Amino acid sequence: MRAWRVTQSGQAARVESLERPLPAAGEALVRIAACGLNFADLLMQSGSYQDTPALPFTPGMEFAGTLEALGPDTAGPALGSRVAAFAGQGGLADYALVPASRLVAMPDSMSFAQAAAFQIAYGTSHLALDHRAHLAAGETLLVLGAAGGVGLTAVEIGKRMGARVVACARGTEKLQIAQAAGADVLIDSETPDLKAAFKALGGVDVVYDAVGGPAFRAALSACRPEARLLSIGFASGEVPQIPANILLVKNLTVIGLYWGGYLKFAPEVLSDSLRQLFGWFEAGGLRPHISHELGFEDYPQGLELLRSRKATGKVVIVQG
Repeated sequence: MRAWRVTQSGQAARVESLERPLPAAGEALVRIAACGLNFADLLMQSGSYQDTPALPFTPGMEFAGTLEALGPDTAGPALGSRVAAFAGQGGLADYALVPASRLVAMPDSMSFAQAAAFQIAYGTSHLALDHRAHLAAGETLLVLGAAGGVGLTAVEIGKRMGARVVACARGTEKLQIAQAAGADVLIDSETPDLKAAFKALGGVDVVYDAVGGPAFRAALSACRPEARLLSIGFASGEVPQIPANILLVKNLTVIGLYWGGYLKFAPEVLSDSLRQLFGWFEAGGLRPHISHELGFEDYPQGLELLRSRKATGKVVIVQG
């Protein structure tokens, strides 16, 4: 089988030919149809991600395809079922092994590309806004990086939860995409005085930040007392340093959210969240936005779209 392999940190992945694996007890073998790319794939390749696998490894954290085989004495869906999975690695190959417990049956109306783009982005935003920040109807939600892979789902889910959603993204095209996802207010991240633009909102209850850098500091100044700031990631490359005196004076809460970490200490939280999200999709309430579907050989191009922040929503590699 073909597989993209990272053999040395900081160097580009390359395609290799590997033996097709056989599932052991508790494992499932999936023939992959599509793999979603995430900013974490860039960090893994450089060796700077908190969960970078041991070298060598096959990147691709989330994927969808057809269940090919189950290990001995392993329960799971019927062979040939359409399934999605979050495995943390392995998705950029023709086949992947994954714990059978992580398989999620896809709704009939969902394409492989949509399923590959769905779990991390929607799961992160739902867990952050509902489970961690307890976003309430009528509150003001400020989303930084609102047209990115997770940011766009935060706009969509925040609107569904009844919030007034403020989308901050770079340029008219990205802001229009956020508006189509439900944003009520649009702010260009290139605005000369971002701090003033945020303060003009009249107060923010929840900040959803996948960007870091100066935008986080500007958002901090616009928070109402008892606001919650969700730290999701640092696409800007700058991890913000948070002044504790401002947290104290305004009674603010900063909340970290690493979606994949729940697999280690509370997997049922992820399962319950995904069950609700797939139900929303089936009911027509969620519309995954995929800006680019690329072929297997175009994985480096997909990474560059993420690195340059030229993608909106998700980038998906479709195996063929």
